[in-house]
Amino acid sequence: MRYLEQTSTPPPPPEHPIPHLTHPCLAPLEVPALVAGSAGAAGPLASGLRAGKAANGRSRPLRCGEMASGARAPGPEDSVRTASPDRRGEKGVSAPTGAVGTLKSAASRVRSVVASPRPVKGKAGREAARRRLQLLPASHAQGRAEGAEVGEEGAEVEEKEPLLSVPEEDEEEAWPLPPVCMFPMRGMWRDEKVALYCDEVLQGCKAEDADGAMSKYLSEKLKLKDKWLGVWKTNPELFFVKYEEASIPFVGILVEVICKPHQSSSSCFKVTVSVAEPFSSNIANIPRGLVNEILEELEHSVPLLEVYPVEGQDSDNHDIALALEVVRFFYDFLWRDWDDEESCENYTALIEERINLWCDIQDGTIPGPIAQRFKKTLEKYKNKRVELIEYQSNIKEDPSAAETVECWKKYYEIVMLCGLLKMWEDLRLRVHGPFFPRILRRRKGKRDFGKTITHIVAKVITTDMVKDLSSDTLLQQHDDLDLALDSCYSGDTVVIFPGEYQAVNLALLTDDIIIKGVGKREEIMITSEPSHDSFVVSKADNVKLMHLSLIQQGTVDGIVVVESGHMTLENCVLKCEGTGVCVLTGAALTITDSEITGAQGAGVELYPGSTAILERNEIHHCNNLRTSDNSKSTLGGVNMKVLPTPKLKMTNNHIYNNNGYGVSILQPTEQFFIIAEAFNKGAASGDKKDDSMLSRVMQNLNLEMSNNKIEANLKGDIRIVTS
Repeated sequence: MRYLEQTSTPPPPPEHPIPHLTHPCLAPLEVPALVAGSAGAAGPLASGLRAGKAANGRSRPLRCGEMASGARAPGPEDSVRTASPDRRGEKGVSAPTGAVGTLKSAASRVRSVVASPRPVKGKAGREAARRRLQLLPASHAQGRAEGAEVGEEGAEVEEKEPLLSVPEEDEEEAWPLPPVCMFPMRGMWRDEKVALYCDEVLQGCKAEDADGAMSKYLSEKLKLKDKWLGVWKTNPELFFVKYEEASIPFVGILVEVICKPHQSSSSCFKVTVSVAEPFSSNIANIPRGLVNEILEELEHSVPLLEVYPVEGQDSDNHDIALALEVVRFFYDFLWRDWDDEESCENYTALIEERINLWCDIQDGTIPGPIAQRFKKTLEKYKNKRVELIEYQSNIKEDPSAAETVECWKKYYEIVMLCGLLKMWEDLRLRVHGPFFPRILRRRKGKRDFGKTITHIVAKVITTDMVKDLSSDTLLQQHDDLDLALDSCYSGDTVVIFPGEYQAVNLALLTDDIIIKGVGKREEIMITSEPSHDSFVVSKADNVKLMHLSLIQQGTVDGIVVVESGHMTLENCVLKCEGTGVCVLTGAALTITDSEITGAQGAGVELYPGSTAILERNEIHHCNNLRTSDNSKSTLGGVNMKVLPTPKLKMTNNHIYNNNGYGVSILQPTEQFFIIAEAFNKGAASGDKKDDSMLSRVMQNLNLEMSNNKIEANLKGDIRIVTS
């Protein structure tokens, strides 16, 4: 092995932190072709995934995005594998004087890592092995020389390569890499991203034309400058067969990029590069000879999306860096392999939805644990797709029955993941409501013998714990809340003693039951399971929760969702992490003597046609969103949506310290229940409203408020918001 050194300062994370995503290096997915040599990428080579071969032996054509790369190297940067080369470039060139100064200023401490250079094929590989052996003491070289030789021309050097010592002092050591242009898209607002992709780049094109639109956009930007300095960041597997992934997330080399016009629209994703002077890398003692050998193998042609322009050259370089980031983000997050297989009336509208999804992940609208699950699903989909194509490409003859079954199994696994991703895109969480209705369980109703049971949830039970119950009460003891809920029929009561609990069945409340704690509400803590989508969801006619603390941890839906029927929350503490309490259309909610805090949206969200009664509650520190969306920033304590009108009665509540309004009333712009002109007569700058006019609005909206204390809310106390 060779002891290599890497600069200790890692590059910052990309502006779109979706880890380990791959550029689309795959053909449109179809039903698996069960023929010899089916189209697809061949197995992983040292240089990454290459185009697969068809039955006639010719390589299948790569799509525009496929020029980008194959599977990505693990790490914070866009380090990706290399596609096949197609032309040879020039030798090393000198960087400008200013760049040298930048390199010197960028020097930092280094640390040792261990890696083993990858084998090289053919005569050049054998000569390279000999050169490497010459770096060793004679005793090591003599013992290993025979292992480096191969009998046939073109045979691979065995992977059992000798351990390489630290380079001699006369070997050239690489300079640290200069800083690259830092993510020009980072400062863009949501609307600016939408305008850039939908209006400037795609310009209303169809999905099948998206590759061409991205290619055209990038080609226009590349015309600004035909030569520039950049850092080529590629998968360490291109250079090493063994390495520490944590120590070497990518291999970076300072190169001069030569952009030449091409007749093929997809060719703009390949550029000619040559090593720039001074020789610079994030691996301090990577052999320059090894870098030259790799570039010669690639004929000095690398994927353009693996090259990052160096900072501080000129404004044209900044524009090129922005264009490259636009294309990378498109293929990393916005593009789906099924896009050009399905008819879409308005593809740019779909892209806008995906941008909104990404922004909601970034600003915290979608809770962090749930966002991670989405990213893992997207990554798993792409990896499974690569697996299928590799599996197809390895079928050399007519497939056997086992191969046929395996192929279909992989295919349907991809189809299922595809469906999950579409569900995320079409029904994703917003602060305006839950993911989608969850409960698919039928009501049990009452027991056949007509009796009700009181379920005691405690590790042990004593007579003193049940002394307040009547003598004819039927009891059943459980040490698990989930089992107690699963045993319930309509009319049952669940009594919970102090402790910390989790219960998936709280998201499946269909029968009319009472769930109550015994003791202080702070001592009966029920936490959600982060891996589940819902916490408390009810469609029972009448369900009641009393004297409990509900602590939300990463679930998608609101902390409590009333899908239908009526729910009562009495003397409860609701500590939200995502959305607050959601009352869907036609459902009813009563909350008394409770506390709601920490919601990322409104503390209580009333959907059109819902009913709620709030009495003697505290609702505070809600709407903790990091967002530039004005419609979301207005949400605070209570939010009402008014088509059709919900009904809300609020008495003796304390609503304070929310980042939006204390109470917000959301209604569509073009469908006011009141005349906007009349309403505006009592307003100054849209905030100060005439009390009598506000009373009329509240009356029209079935909003009854009395003796409430609404104070210290960031945006104000009460506001009608248009959507």
